[in-house]
Amino acid sequence: MEEPWDFEFLSRIADSCLSFLSEFVDDWLANDMRVSIFKILLGWLIFSLIAIHFAWKVYGNTVNDMYYRQGTGQNGGTPDTAPHLSGWESRVGDSLKTHRD
Repeated sequence: MEEPWDFEFLSRIADSCLSFLSEFVDDWLANDMRVSIFKILLGWLIFSLIAIHFAWKVYGNTVNDMYYRQGTGQNGGTPDTAPHLSGWESRVGDSLKTHRD
């Protein structure tokens, strides 16, 4: 039984990639409308990503502080438990709650 990653299989993949890249370069150098649109959209994408990166560098801490929960406790300013009750403990006079169908 042959190995699945033999030399012929790898050479086919390399040839496919090389032919794709050569066709891409030929199309890139052509003065075609679809290539021009692709170049414009690619430039816009790169420009947008760079602008988002710099905006996050400048305003990232401000945005993070706006959504960061201030104070102590589980939800920011709210305490973990009610101040007059201590966790699972109940008062002596309180009746235990049971489940009823």
